[in-house]
Amino acid sequence: MSKLERQAAFRAGLNAETRAGWLLRLKGYRLLARRFKVPGGEIDLIARRGGTLVFVEVKARAEVAVALEAITPGQQRRIATAARAWLARHPDHAALTQRFDAVFVTPWHWPRHQPNWFEMDLG
Repeated sequence: MSKLERQAAFRAGLNAETRAGWLLRLKGYRLLARRFKVPGGEIDLIARRGGTLVFVEVKARAEVAVALEAITPGQQRRIATAARAWLARHPDHAALTQRFDAVFVTPWHWPRHQPNWFEMDLG
């Protein structure tokens, strides 16, 4: 992948995360973090609504079917690693209900929010 292609993919990812963030806000979520990174993991968005803390993976693809398949088991483990690190840094949120959601972004459609897309033990 060329430098220009990497830059375009990065910008597209940022755009998708922004769109996903606005969708979550419209649904009553408060964004707590964006692009949280630690060695071994990354979370696109971290949000809260009421007593629920949500770790959100955003996938932008040309088609919904392709986006639905884009979160692999290895990626789920990396998201869970980052979630554990975030909770260690924010212990006041550890008592909240926690879940892993996904938002799928495709051209010419509203982002599609999938609550509880996968489960991982954070203990």
